[in-house]
Amino acid sequence: MRTARFTLDPAFTIGEVNPRLFGSFVEHLGRCVYTGIFEPGHPAADADGIRQDVLDLVRELGVTAIRYPGGNFVSGYKWEDSVGPAEDRPRRLDLAWHSTETNRFGLSEYIAFLRRIGPQAEPMMAVNLGTRGVAEALELQEYANHPSGTDLSDRRRAHGDKDPYGIRLWCLGNEMDGPWQTGHKTAEEYGRIAAETARAMRQQDPSVELVACGSSGQSMETFAEWEATVLKETYDLVDYISLHAYYEPVDGDLDSFLASAVDMESFIENVVATCDHIGARLKSKKRINLSFDEWNVWYMTRWQEQATTFEQDDWPEAPRLLEDNYSVTDAVVFGSLLIALLRHADRVTVACLAQLVNVIAPIMTEPGGPAWRQTTFFPFAQASRYGRGRVLDVRVDSPTYETSKYGETDLLHATAVRAEDGTVTVFAVNRDRTESLPLDVALNGLDLTRIVEHSVLADADPDARNTLDEPERVAPHPGEGAQLADGRLTAVLEPLSWNMIRLG
Repeated sequence: MRTARFTLDPAFTIGEVNPRLFGSFVEHLGRCVYTGIFEPGHPAADADGIRQDVLDLVRELGVTAIRYPGGNFVSGYKWEDSVGPAEDRPRRLDLAWHSTETNRFGLSEYIAFLRRIGPQAEPMMAVNLGTRGVAEALELQEYANHPSGTDLSDRRRAHGDKDPYGIRLWCLGNEMDGPWQTGHKTAEEYGRIAAETARAMRQQDPSVELVACGSSGQSMETFAEWEATVLKETYDLVDYISLHAYYEPVDGDLDSFLASAVDMESFIENVVATCDHIGARLKSKKRINLSFDEWNVWYMTRWQEQATTFEQDDWPEAPRLLEDNYSVTDAVVFGSLLIALLRHADRVTVACLAQLVNVIAPIMTEPGGPAWRQTTFFPFAQASRYGRGRVLDVRVDSPTYETSKYGETDLLHATAVRAEDGTVTVFAVNRDRTESLPLDVALNGLDLTRIVEHSVLADADPDARNTLDEPERVAPHPGEGAQLADGRLTAVLEPLSWNMIRLG
């Protein structure tokens, strides 16, 4: 077996990890909200209907910024429907997911949910630039953030929320390049309304942070040209441009699926190049950062097949949609995507795992029943807890394998993060489906003397998953044989595995 190698040196770093890199996403889609985080009458629900069992898992997961209320849902969203007494809120048709929205969970409930999670949970609010525009965005901003003394701020206070919500981070619409989006626009059309909205929101509060819509994926026909056109209009008005990407095995090609992060890293680097090109053309000293505010493994083909079976006159409430059940293989790919984000922490300063509960999510629930962790829960929770600090520059010398989609690809995908106290955590994926991978890491200029933990997510059955009947079938287990001696870390990574090695 050939050995995979890399060197760690504190003199060579990528950048500081922004806590927002460990964000998530709550959309009014399927059971993410209703019977997910919000289920009045459930034995674990509090007086406001928030499920405490879910809340405990969300805290354990370690999510930070939580994007809301969409997603495709936001392009038909009327924020006024979601405030005030719940019994007075109107029921609406949601065109995005062919459902009926009751609005029983709204803006106030979202903020209350974040506050229950704790101070690490930050709101990330999307405004509707599909069917609405500048005026409605300003009204939402005033209702949410102005202290008092105006019609809208006093209306919030009358609704029971004396304190402003303090929403700093705002998304200017969602996936406006996508023909599926209600109110879909050309790059020129979107660039203008995004610029007008950004300018107006900054007049109300210059300190807001704004995310412009980038491409819905690198495979979009308008990719890169979309970003360039939008940024020509908005460069000096926004702080971020968004990226969205989902991955699934196509035609059973697991080798390419395991290399999905190759595409994610390419996507990031191409958007960075586009942003910097426009900045240079505009002779701007400002740097646009990236908000990778939708990412995950998603079996989208299954959803597309399911969508064709909808009855046109059937608009259910909170139907079971996109409830992918993740395997160990999925979790290894998922962990590799996390590594890709960390490897670009200098520019990706916001990221949102889509989504938080039930809908392509790390947490699952049963109405009236339990909540449990999916396989993907574990890499995220470990990265959020131990991936804080400065990302070290990891350049691997790895054995390779051939993929039909990405060509020759490293079997090892890895990064490392150095915390303020000098401890280092290595995150590593072995993409080899059948063989272990020896690892040799040179540690230069790092005062590391012991291995605190080697945690492994792998299984003899790569299709193993956690389910309602077997909620703890898959969990991380201790790795064996890792050693730290003479300034070198050596370990053996199990086949098809996610690894976290903490060095103290």
